[in-house]
Amino acid sequence: MSRKPKKTQSETENEHWMNSKWRPMMGWMYMVVCSFDFVLAPILWSLLQSVSHGAVNVQWQPLTLQGAGLFHISMGAVLGIAAYGRTQEKLNGANNGGIAPPTSGTTYTPPAPIQPTAPTGFGAPSGGGFGSAPVTAPASGFGSNTGPGAPAAADVVTGFGGKPAPVIPSFPAI
Repeated sequence: MSRKPKKTQSETENEHWMNSKWRPMMGWMYMVVCSFDFVLAPILWSLLQSVSHGAVNVQWQPLTLQGAGLFHISMGAVLGIAAYGRTQEKLNGANNGGIAPPTSGTTYTPPAPIQPTAPTGFGAPSGGGFGSAPVTAPASGFGSNTGPGAPAAADVVTGFGGKPAPVIPSFPAI
């Protein structure tokens, strides 16, 4: 027992057979052309030559490969776009044949994101990073200079990876 949706009289009159059959007809036509050009024609060509001349002197040249195979490229594009278009029609509710479109998606649920914990101990970053305030370095230490021209303690900020990096001084206007 078939459960095809009933079409109204106007839909039946307005729909031409070509509207519903052009996609399968393109596939059938491509299959027939390829079968002829790659299977049937080479056999017939060899038989014709062997019957008329007694030997096969010239090999069959596939007609669809002449012109850089543009026929196969264009048929691949037509059939690919037609298949994509039909898939979109089915997903959007065009239902020819009574098969219900899928109503639910996948059952896959992604895992919860892992929250990183702050490392502690030797080698742990000392703070700072993107989106945080600059961390100032201590004013005293090995090689510190308190003379004129030495950077002040507030001028040194923590760069990426917790390494101290001096701020680039502004150049005096001339």
